[in-house]
Amino acid sequence: MIETRFTRAFGLTHPVLAAPMANVAGGALAAAVCSAGGLGVIGGGYCDPEWIATQVAAAGNTPVGVGFITWRLSEAPGLLERELARNPRAVFLSFGDFAAYQPVIRAAGVPLIAQVQTLADARHAVAAAADVIVAQGAEAGGHGNGRATLTLVPEVADMLVAEAPDVLLLAAGGIVDGRGLAAALTLGADGVVCGTRFWASAEALRPEGQLPQALAADGDATIRTSVGDVARGFDWPGGWALRSLRNDFVKRWSDDLPGLAEDDTARAAWISGAEAAPIVGEGIGVIHDAPPAAKILDRMSAEAAAILAGGWRKG
Repeated sequence: MIETRFTRAFGLTHPVLAAPMANVAGGALAAAVCSAGGLGVIGGGYCDPEWIATQVAAAGNTPVGVGFITWRLSEAPGLLERELARNPRAVFLSFGDFAAYQPVIRAAGVPLIAQVQTLADARHAVAAAADVIVAQGAEAGGHGNGRATLTLVPEVADMLVAEAPDVLLLAAGGIVDGRGLAAALTLGADGVVCGTRFWASAEALRPEGQLPQALAADGDATIRTSVGDVARGFDWPGGWALRSLRNDFVKRWSDDLPGLAEDDTARAAWISGAEAAPIVGEGIGVIHDAPPAAKILDRMSAEAAAILAGGWRKG
């Protein structure tokens, strides 16, 4: 319904990539998005080979992409090569210097999608020959940095026009409906990456019981904090903090991360899911349902197409 360089390059109907949310974007979600004309990516995040293998199997015969947290790949020798051997539709790398992995991805003939949070990192991605750059704003759920989507995307777009016109650009951060998709295309992106919108989908592997909390929240209820990382024992490098809902657990521990690190009972409560905050972005405030991924894609594209044609308004 909306044709862009991104849809043409990947043979899509919708210029939408469902973000590789760690342990949430499983094979069923990735396959549903791909089958409906978007690009679905398994959230291999923390590089657990058994979980990834299970989700690849869950995708069945539908070709899907795979995503990794880049700084964790060095702790999983052979995992990237194993996933490349099944010829994924793309490899999506986030949070870390992916340049060392580009040659093996290139040799496998698989497109490399690199997510960045600054203009400097976008230039680094160009130098490392990424095929697609994702400019992620701070509105996004999960990990991110400080730049806003509205300003980062056009700045990266202008840089690519001048320095690397063949590299595709996707916008991420706070994009959950047709208004966000239309805005991103207007800003110079070739498509969008949506995480929170697909977190609230029928196929997502979100923790049980979190959906009602999230659907009742607004964007003001989210916060960037390292509470979730400390609770799970993830030693994230500096520069990226986790956006989640500000639930009672997050309020309790945000100002006492050292105390949380030493409190095994509190950490176990997060890990078990009993106290874990939904990991969603600011866009949760305009999400009120959790339909199948195909319906999300159809609705988003239809709204965006009408907006771009000047014939749509909310209400």
